[in-house]
Amino acid sequence: MTLEFALDTFGDVTLGDDGRKKPHDQVIRDVVEQAVLADQTGIDYIGLGEHHRDDFAVSAPEPILGAIASRTERIRFGTAVTVLSSDDPIRLFQRFSTLNALSNGRAEIILGRGSFTESFPLFGFDLNDYEVLFNEKLDLFTRVLRNKTVTWSGRHRAALKGQAVFPPLAQPLKVWIGVGGTPESVMRAVHYDLPMILAIIGGAPQRFRPFVDLYHRAHAQSGTVAQPLGVHSPGHVAETDAQAQEEIWPHYKALHDRIGRERGWPPTTHEHFLHEVTHGSLYVGAPETVARKIAATVRGLGVQRFEMKYSSGPLPHDRLMRSIELYGTRVVPMVRDLLAGS
Repeated sequence: MTLEFALDTFGDVTLGDDGRKKPHDQVIRDVVEQAVLADQTGIDYIGLGEHHRDDFAVSAPEPILGAIASRTERIRFGTAVTVLSSDDPIRLFQRFSTLNALSNGRAEIILGRGSFTESFPLFGFDLNDYEVLFNEKLDLFTRVLRNKTVTWSGRHRAALKGQAVFPPLAQPLKVWIGVGGTPESVMRAVHYDLPMILAIIGGAPQRFRPFVDLYHRAHAQSGTVAQPLGVHSPGHVAETDAQAQEEIWPHYKALHDRIGRERGWPPTTHEHFLHEVTHGSLYVGAPETVARKIAATVRGLGVQRFEMKYSSGPLPHDRLMRSIELYGTRVVPMVRDLLAGS
């Protein structure tokens, strides 16, 4: 697999020209325009994350992905991530086999447990079943993905016996598993023979190298060929380093402080932000700066996809569009040149 460059967003609710937060319907329409621009600039993939809260507009990625499919020519698209624990594997497969047919094979899924839990009470699931729900549903989904008929039983869903699921896949559907970085998550990806996306949202990317090594070692020990690996991290690109930092900082702080209040974390500081930009997993700066940092991560971890979360809290739509343009037209070519010369 050649190196792929991707983007993703949660449909963060952005500020309008009047300084007020936009309504969700406008944010959703803006996300489609962002995907169209990503397609035009040559980016390989765009993912939409699923959330069920007022600061993110994307709760149902698939209809938005259908709109993106109808407006784009070549870009692949999917989720980032689908919260499988609170979804139904059969319906999920049907939605994406339909999207794959609609787009002539451009749909993908990134399956995960998600770091937010709002979907559990919303859809009637018990958080005490967090682990078993994901394991059972991942097992069922991979069986549907790989078999024409499915026989399966579990604790949290009615059993199936010789069940066909429609529409069947006419072209392969690429399915990744998103992980936060635990040995158990890595081994789960190996067990189900799925490509893996590492969500690296803080700290030095190199600290995830042991998980990459475990992934390859486990595949070798099981006699299987390692699937592709990817990295998901936040970032923002502007004309200069100073401009990029100035643009994203207040919105980065707003996003992290809101989540922090919910989870008992202290407010983030500008010093912490700058440390993440310089030494951690924030890809913020001019195209040259971001390209050098991405190239270092790709070399250090040996991944085949780099996926940048380009939205950051209420950062306005016009700045997101400029970041996407710079990422596609300047950052990506620079990274390819840097890696070709290494």
